[in-house]
Amino acid sequence: MMPFRYEFPYASQRMPVMASNIVATSQPLATQAGMSMLQQGGNAVDAAIAAAITLTVVEPTSNGIGSDGFSLIWDGDRLHGLNASGRSPAAWTPEYIASKYPSLTTMPVRGIDSVTIPGAVSQWVALSKKFGKLPFESLFAAAIGYARRGHLVSPITAASWARQAQMIEEPDFKREFVRDGAPPNAGTQWVYEDQATTLEDIAATKGESFYRGRLAEKMVAHSHALGGVHTLADFANHRADWVEPISVGYRDVRLYEIPPNGQGLAALLCLGILEHCNLAQYPVDSLDSIHLQLEAMKLAFADAYRYIADPAAMDIDVKQLLDRTYLKSRAALIDMSRAGAPTFGIPTQGGTVYLTTADASGMMVSLIQSNYMGFGAGVVVPGTGISLQNRGHGFVRTPGHPNLVAPNKRPYQTIIPAFLSGADGAPLMSFGVMGGHMQPQGHVQMLTRIRDYGQNPQTASDAPRWIVNADGTIGLEQALEASIGQALQAKGHRLAVAEAVNFAFGGAQLIWRTDSGYIAGSDHRKDGHAAGF
Repeated sequence: MMPFRYEFPYASQRMPVMASNIVATSQPLATQAGMSMLQQGGNAVDAAIAAAITLTVVEPTSNGIGSDGFSLIWDGDRLHGLNASGRSPAAWTPEYIASKYPSLTTMPVRGIDSVTIPGAVSQWVALSKKFGKLPFESLFAAAIGYARRGHLVSPITAASWARQAQMIEEPDFKREFVRDGAPPNAGTQWVYEDQATTLEDIAATKGESFYRGRLAEKMVAHSHALGGVHTLADFANHRADWVEPISVGYRDVRLYEIPPNGQGLAALLCLGILEHCNLAQYPVDSLDSIHLQLEAMKLAFADAYRYIADPAAMDIDVKQLLDRTYLKSRAALIDMSRAGAPTFGIPTQGGTVYLTTADASGMMVSLIQSNYMGFGAGVVVPGTGISLQNRGHGFVRTPGHPNLVAPNKRPYQTIIPAFLSGADGAPLMSFGVMGGHMQPQGHVQMLTRIRDYGQNPQTASDAPRWIVNADGTIGLEQALEASIGQALQAKGHRLAVAEAVNFAFGGAQLIWRTDSGYIAGSDHRKDGHAAGF
């Protein structure tokens, strides 16, 4: 790999953090919770779990105890993948959804019929059992303390809270998170005793209460009170699965992602296309560089939206989509003079929190957990502080589609951790970019900035971003729009109007491994930071 350039040309002037042990998260209190575990003799997994649990309390606008999660773990010798996303209730047939929502063509966005079985708790348990050094219950101390004694709401979290308070109408959400008729302002002390009690229950029972005990009973009872069909069997049957990561080579590095039902495949498809395009010939942030990446991402999403589903329901093998010949054929569709309108190919047959940790022993963790759309379904189980994700909205209702809603099935998931190695398999970087369908696009942008343009992790995070939206329009952060927005429109790209405060461009956390330690970057678009020792 070429050495990094320590230049900082973009608006943020955060410096990269360099240390032998590092935690990088989107909220400072969560970063410190992870650091505390490392300082107590724990490893990177203990730190990641403690930070993840703390984030459910201090950044509820993006995740909660009722979230889903995925992770990639370098244990010092090999990479492991964990899919802790939940499945649909056994009663969720296409006919059930059609009978309750005849006027909708999509799955419900909010409410109890958008809730699949939450998996984040099972992720904490599985990671601790397989890799943790510290007692499981000790990982909850910071989170329980912040819930019971309170913490000051951080500024970007407060802005997101206010925005969602205007959007979400569910009574549960209003009761629990919009107290006294208004969301908390930045600097407001937020106390949530119910969360503290629930986290103590999860810690004491090692997660059993959540899936087979008191908490499961409360979630099922509330589902039935809201007209839902979740059962105790649905919760008891949940499992987190250890999976083999999928990957694609790009120049002299290799990007790893969790296999479907996660959308990491979209990042691999995009990079596999760019592998045939020599992106580095175009200057960083130039019209041609951005145009080429946008076109590759559009092609990747066309395939992702068509094929990604629960692995048991997919009608194509991932290896076929990542075949070099197929990716070369997709790259050939890119016209450097104008924007395309790609459709999916046919290969030859045959509102989220992300964190990363690394320790002096060489262990590295890439972990993500999310309620999906901010506070998720808007369903909060009374007396527990459990806000439930709305991942069921990720299903489609198109007959014959592999992602069609069905019983005991995982939906298309947007949350994805990432990991980078050298061509020899040696670990290089644990990273991720939270933010809906921005995530695979963020993975591509972080990797190409580092590999093709030599930017260090903090500069790569600071750089202005582009995004391909679900409707085919593109979004540009202000610096890019000012410099090349009109030129992209002249090529036929349709630019979306950016909000004054736009959360769509996500938040990155990155840890790069060197021979003598780590170099971390943390996104200025979030409240958090990286810290190390």
